[in-house]
Amino acid sequence: MPATVVNLTVHGIGRPQRQLDPGENEKWVTVEQFEELLDAAVGIDNVHLTFDDGNASDLEIALPRLLERRLKAEFFPVAGEIGARGRIDRAGVRELVAAGMSVGSHGWSHRDLRRLDDKHLSQELTDASEYLSELTRRPVKRVALPFGSYDRRVLDRLRKAGATRVYTDDGGSARAFTWLQPRTSLPHDLDRPWIDDTFAGAPGLYRQATRAAARFVRLARI
Repeated sequence: MPATVVNLTVHGIGRPQRQLDPGENEKWVTVEQFEELLDAAVGIDNVHLTFDDGNASDLEIALPRLLERRLKAEFFPVAGEIGARGRIDRAGVRELVAAGMSVGSHGWSHRDLRRLDDKHLSQELTDASEYLSELTRRPVKRVALPFGSYDRRVLDRLRKAGATRVYTDDGGSARAFTWLQPRTSLPHDLDRPWIDDTFAGAPGLYRQATRAAARFVRLARI
């Protein structure tokens, strides 16, 4: 197991089958872009692929291409959206697990956890994981934070809820065994230079500056 890992987040691939939220198209890639990413990831141990939101493309586009290349990935559907238009359904979640993929939680309704009262925060953290555990017939203890948003209270509730790993959207590489793991979302203009830059774990000066600023803001909050 490598000492550091680059966690990548895929939000959607190909033509969306639902109306996208404002700005969501900025993280949607074409099939060709996705295939180029997968081809580059073959044989690289420290690149970890994750999929957020539970879009239908996870099953219809991503899964067969992952299997063709013998790649593993971790999927984080929004529990309350399973079976909705353009989303993966219950049978699809089970198919991911049967194919050897991992399933974690992306909350119940994709809300900013920092803005929720205790009752609704419990639904997002506890109810979502319990529903997914029942569906997959295995413990669901990993969480991908909606919008990558967190503060001290959210992290404390995640620990109390028994989360074994939490993924943010802070960008950059991560130490392989840390509890709080940054991820980097695929951009809509993904190309080979971006892939090479990100896989190398040595981003350009502009991206270094933006990531440093983002981490400063997150640390200030907690």
